[in-house]
Formats: sequence, C-alpha cells, structure tokens
Amino acid sequence: MSERTLAAALNAGLRRALEHDPKVVLMGEDIGRLGGVFRVTDGLQRDFGTERVMDTPLAESAILGTAVGLAYRGYRPVVEIQFDGFIYPAFDQIVAQVAKLHYRTQGAVTMPITVRVPYGGGIGAVEHHSESPEAYFAHTAGLRVVTCSNPQDAHTMLRQAIACDDPVIFFEPKRRYWVKGEVDETLDASTFPMDRARVVVPGDDVTLVAYGPLVTTARDAALAAQDDGISIEVVDLRSLAPLDLETVESSVRRTGRLVVTHEASQHAGLGAEIAASITERCFHHLEAAPARVTGFDVPYPPAKLEEHFLPDLDRILDAVDRVLGRRNSLTGWKA
Repeated sequence: MSERTLAAALNAGLRRALEHDPKVVLMGEDIGRLGGVFRVTDGLQRDFGTERVMDTPLAESAILGTAVGLAYRGYRPVVEIQFDGFIYPAFDQIVAQVAKLHYRTQGAVTMPITVRVPYGGGIGAVEHHSESPEAYFAHTAGLRVVTCSNPQDAHTMLRQAIACDDPVIFFEPKRRYWVKGEVDETLDASTFPMDRARVVVPGDDVTLVAYGPLVTTARDAALAAQDDGISIEVVDLRSLAPLDLETVESSVRRTGRLVVTHEASQHAGLGAEIAASITERCFHHLEAAPARVTGFDVPYPPAKLEEHFLPDLDRILDAVDRVLGRRNSLTGWKA
C-alpha cells in the first residue's frame, strides 16, 4: 500500500498497462514531453518512448480516428482528451464509429479504445474547460462509461478499462486530482468489476447516490447528517453505462428514500434515469418521491459563479430533509 494522489494513481495504472501489454499505446495533446496538463502521463514517454506515448496535433477528431485505425490493427489505444469541453469535435467519431463498429461487423471487430476525459468544475477554469458531458455518452449504446472518485478506483478501474474489449469513456474528476488515498497496486484488477456500484458509507434512513467529484461531497453530507441523527447511505455509482441499478435498488428497499446528485445539468441527466428506474423497481418501498440535486440548466458559468452552480453540502442536505419530510419545498421547514 502507498499513499498517492488520484492523478498519480492514474499514472501508475497507465504505467502498469504499458508494461503488461506492448499493444497499449497512449495518444493525446501534450501528454508526452509535458506529461499532460495535469501531469497524469508524467515520465511515461521518457520510459516507454515516443512510439508508445505520442503527442498529437490539436485535432480531437483526428486523434479518435487514428485510434480507430489502431484498434483495427490490434492495438489498445488510450486517448486523452485534454479538457472535457474539447471532446465535442470528436463526438461524431465516438458515437458514430467507435460505439457502433462491433455491432456493425456482427462482432468481427472490437474497439478496445479507452478515452480519458478530465471533467467537472471546481478548479476556476475558463470557458470550455469545465463541463459535465457524461449523459451524451451514457445515452449511446455500444459505449461503456465509467468514472472514479478516489485513488484506488482510479488505478484499478483504468487498468480494467484498458483491458476491456469494449470502448470505454473514462471520466476523471479534475478537481479531485490532488486528493490523496491509499493505493494497493498489487490488487487484482478483476477483484471488483468496474461496472459495479459500491456502498461507501452504510446507512439506514436515506440512500444518497453520487459519482465522480461529488462522492466526496456526499460523504461529507453523510457525516454532517449524523449530528441530526440522520443515517445516510452513500452509493458511488462508478459505472454510468451500464448502471448497476441492483445495488441502488437494494439500498432503497431498505431506506425507502432516494437522493441523486451530480454536477451536470438536471434535464435528461443521469439523475433522471436513476430516479425513474428506481421508482419503477421500488415504487411500493418508497416513502417519498426521489430528489435530484444537480447543476442548473444553464451553460456552465464563469469561474466566479461556479460555486453557486455546483451542488454543495447545503443543497444535498436540504434534499435529504425534503425526502425525510422535514422540509416542504413550498412552505419551508415543518413545525
């Protein structure tokens, strides 16, 4: 066991993948000599050479197109999109080619491509550098979409994604890159599948579902709620496509209440899918309508306003109070 930042855990995961399989290649803008904007690939080009850790032109569509060609030739490309807002030029390649080629060829062609995407807000970045585009890709059949929230998952899930024969969109919460945690690099990557959710805080009164950057905030909410005698169970989704609804369902059947939180806007977000699915599965177990705590349905705001846009402790705890009947959305606190 060693203590690492989330970014360093990702670096170690990439290093293990490069060592284990000579067909693994890394591609992206400034990932080689610079080591990436967030230094996730620091030192990898030096140790593995320019033919396996490749700096690319500033052309996301071309990067993904090249990755498709490499996958056809038996390679396992790992593509870095420098910032979440830069992924849109590659959107057509991802949803029209990468996601469909296995199905289109009746299984003859696999697309073992991993697309790494730093996403979310909280770092005071300029326009196009703080986005939450996960719902676009989770909606696309043929893609796996996952996100880590801690250094151990970052290391293990990235190795699992690279080894997977399906294309994986791997979202990395950029404001958590510097969070430290214990990492066991010897942990067998097959011990806990990347498409399974995990209960990170057990509880009895409310199920709080989060993923990526908001798992830390959800854990803080569970700790704060203890002072009021409220027991919150926090579920880290980890996988956004496919969704592990069984784990969430099992929790909600016990607690009878559901709150879902994510940074992305509310309309047609992952929270809506989870709330609808759990209502279908647990209708007779629910004591209150599910609540969503999300970003607002506006373009991502300037850095000075992002603290008002991002779900925080108070907004999450307010939703917990509402599903517990302690607060009415129209009349305020109950007597």
